Amino acid sequence: MAVRNNPFKPLSNAIPAPLKNKYFLVATLFVAWMVFFDKHDVLTMFHLEQTQNELEADKLYYKSKIKEAHEDRVDIEGNKEKFAREKYYLQKSDEDVFIMIDPKENKDQ
Repeated sequence: MAVRNNPFKPLSNAIPAPLKNKYFLVATLFVAWMVFFDKHDVLTMFHLEQTQNELEADKLYYKSKIKEAHEDRVDIEGNKEKFAREKYYLQKSDEDVFIMIDPKENKDQ
């Protein structure tokens, strides 16, 4: 009987041992799948977290605006004439209205 010489034997010996291990290959494929190809991959999770942070910042901004609007509403209900004179420049026929703006209070403009 003649012993057959395997032509792929030198190529097989050149492959590192971890790449021949089936558990290592399966684990590597699983990690690659979870990182790049899955529905909830790393890039998608990063974008979702970034969007969540932006939405939370928006939520804080709008809560502060709601608080300001509520304070303005209470102020308007307390003094409707002052509101009409300042916002709409309403005046009586024999008077002039001058609006003085305090620069310390006018941070937004």
